[in-house]
Amino acid sequence: MKETLRVNERIREPEIRVIDENGNNLGVMPTEQALALAKERGLDLVEVARQATPVVCKIVDYGKYYYQQAKRERKQKHRSRLKEMKFTIKIGEHDFQTKMRRVREFLTKGDMVRVSIFFRGREIVHMSRGQDLLKRVAAEVSDIARVDQPPKAKGKVLQMLLVPTQTRQGQ
Repeated sequence: MKETLRVNERIREPEIRVIDENGNNLGVMPTEQALALAKERGLDLVEVARQATPVVCKIVDYGKYYYQQAKRERKQKHRSRLKEMKFTIKIGEHDFQTKMRRVREFLTKGDMVRVSIFFRGREIVHMSRGQDLLKRVAAEVSDIARVDQPPKAKGKVLQMLLVPTQTRQGQ
């Protein structure tokens, strides 16, 4: 977790908006009163929205809250995993199907896939064949993915980014 959370006495605001452990809004109250309420319940007062006016604090068990936040960040980090699949314009049908099977696996796991077409030598003059191949790739996975970044040429490479349309398996 990048920014440190202010907890209990570290909250310096005179008045805060308080949310209890069940998610109910208890309204705006003085910080001392909110701290007393948290202590009475055997829980901690944790600042959750520093930018809001007034600052929003939640009455929770700090250890449990911190663990849940860290867990959420780990899950978020996995979602942003990027895989790459490389093709050439002279790819054979069987090789194409094998690579497409791997692309499908990555997308069903929830990973983003960058599809790259490499041009060797004078193949660069056949840019339209590379465009056609990328369109074919996008069509093959259109049921489980969408094109996030359309085909773009970078030197001797033509790239496109595919993003899964559904959430990861097991969620």
